[in-house]
Amino acid sequence: MESLKERFIKYLIEYKKLKEEDLRNIAKDSPAFNDFRSNLIKHNLVKEEDILIALSREYRMPYLDLDKYRLNKENKNLISQDIAFRYKVLPISKIGDVLTLATSNPLDVIAMDDLRMTTSFKRIDLVLAREDKIMRSLHDLYTEANITSFIDEHKEEGDVSVEVRGADEGKGLESLVKESKLPPIVRVVDLVVYEALRRGASDIHIEPTESGLDVRYRIDGVLHKGLSLPRKNENAVLARLKIMSSLNITEFRVPQDGRFKVKFQGRQIDFRVSSLPTQFGEKIVLRILDRESLSAGVKKLGFSEQPLKLFERALESPFGIILVTGPTGSGKSTTLYSIINQLNTPQRSIITIEDPVEYQIEGITQIQARPDIGLSFASALRSVLRQSPDIIMVGEIRDAETADIAIKASLTGELIFSTLHTNNSVGAITRLIDMGIEPFLVSSSLISATAQRLVRKLCLKCKVKEKPDNVLLKRLGINVKLKELFHPKGCSYCHNTGYRGRTALLEILLFDDTIREMVAKRSSEEEIIEYAKKKKIFLSLKEDGLTKIIDGVTSLEEVLRVAG
Repeated sequence: MESLKERFIKYLIEYKKLKEEDLRNIAKDSPAFNDFRSNLIKHNLVKEEDILIALSREYRMPYLDLDKYRLNKENKNLISQDIAFRYKVLPISKIGDVLTLATSNPLDVIAMDDLRMTTSFKRIDLVLAREDKIMRSLHDLYTEANITSFIDEHKEEGDVSVEVRGADEGKGLESLVKESKLPPIVRVVDLVVYEALRRGASDIHIEPTESGLDVRYRIDGVLHKGLSLPRKNENAVLARLKIMSSLNITEFRVPQDGRFKVKFQGRQIDFRVSSLPTQFGEKIVLRILDRESLSAGVKKLGFSEQPLKLFERALESPFGIILVTGPTGSGKSTTLYSIINQLNTPQRSIITIEDPVEYQIEGITQIQARPDIGLSFASALRSVLRQSPDIIMVGEIRDAETADIAIKASLTGELIFSTLHTNNSVGAITRLIDMGIEPFLVSSSLISATAQRLVRKLCLKCKVKEKPDNVLLKRLGINVKLKELFHPKGCSYCHNTGYRGRTALLEILLFDDTIREMVAKRSSEEEIIEYAKKKKIFLSLKEDGLTKIIDGVTSLEEVLRVAG
């Protein structure tokens, strides 16, 4: 009778088109199936999902993708935390006397026997799932219980619970302030903040739900589940954050903005705080702003060699407009701040108009736009021009008035940086003309227009080489023949995502006299791009992405996700 290993080898040869010789060699060094399985993954011959799908067929067990499964928090009561982590099993559901668990190793007979003896269920059914996703789900599932125990163990006299949710005006204010200053609440908030800094998050989302308060961290542009705090401590935690941010804790009906600072590993980190009233209470988002990331200048932003050279040529211009375009969260502000910080010398007068002021930089005059009192980008820019600055940064060109003033200022000798919401660099020309700006003014003032996106970088500790996906290559319009590319795998260093850190893709169009003539004549975007490519003063997002794919900085899938 064939062993499981022999049947699995046949399956891999038939469905995965792997060489029998390679599989037999690995099988010789792997007496047990689990060893064989580990070595296949180690040699990048098979993905873990393929193994689980094969086991699913062999043992007629469903395969479950935990990324698409919403955990019931009550499931933590089905088995003890110690048992769950010891045997790496996740409680999925309970129907009568039947318990369903997710496991990545259905062959562990000892674990199954122990589970049957230590639980009161008559039957245990299994579904298959990836081990790393099981462990991540276990941490999510049992975190709330740990936090609740932490608060209960450290609370001082009196109960820490807050009975009124979104208290009436002034009602319970004194007790709420007192509670928010209790050591366990202070320590929990500190834990949330420092966990975000330790994991390199860019944002912290603190979201009220019907059952409590969920914390999520945005890491490398993707949200990850953090702590879940009990409902009874919700108001105290939110009050603590609002006190830290100098927000009005009695006001919960309208949005508020604030900021605070912390010290982390010897450096000062700024936090920009935004509160928003929702159905179940106030949602608070903390934006993490690390000023040290700006001190390196443009060269350290991760731009590829060719777009960086074009960008540096644009910065040599004494006057004109340099536009950085892209959607929200594409790193436009970081790029502009890095440029401004690089140009910040005692010999230059630099003024910025922002909404809001994100990074506070010494030596630069920064203005917070306040449209509610009449201090719009346009009115502030008009006043700034009377101050005779050398460089002006306008946070965003939102309307025709701001665009018109900026363009006319650039034609009289000012160097202006700003952002614009467009999908590509050439689209900035069309956007300005659509605002009502005359084409000859656009062509005379623009130095360069860039489009920017952020892609996740492959984890240096676990990235693996694989054969390229030809379907994805065609979707990207890539005709280059590639034998192998790097792909994400996942390890503890990158929290099993396969990625750690982000870098920028840059599409840049540098203006010359011919392009200015084409803009004035209202030539199409396609004609401008065709000419610019011939003159090597244009590089697309796709081309920049391909460079980073070949260099092993990021993956083909990631460029496709971000650049389309």
